[in-house]
Amino acid sequence: MPIYEYRCEKCRRTTSVLTTRISEKVEAVCAHCGGKKMSRLMSRFAMPRSEESRMESLADPSRMGDVDENDPKSVARMMKRMGKEMGDEFGGTEFDEAVEAVESGGDLGDDGGSGEDDV
Repeated sequence: MPIYEYRCEKCRRTTSVLTTRISEKVEAVCAHCGGKKMSRLMSRFAMPRSEESRMESLADPSRMGDVDENDPKSVARMMKRMGKEMGDEFGGTEFDEAVEAVESGGDLGDDGGSGEDDV
């Protein structure tokens, strides 16, 4: 069963649509805002790399030279690079929402984005 991804022209978010057959006509609707003007995205494909290789790439200090921790857009760019490097294990809707929040200078949640529970 194929899964197609669409980007909403209204809210710019991605929605996945599962079909039963390749020949099935899909009327995609945004799962986030209900928008019906959707653009089909090119599917991602995986190139096998070991976890060690991905971690080494992320640990390379030359990849962090342009990060300014005081600039939300700079941090968001770094997060996007990390997400691409880690692939499916790191990505997903919650990750994309967190990157968008950082990029817009917004709050990551009630706990300030620390990821720690209140004690």
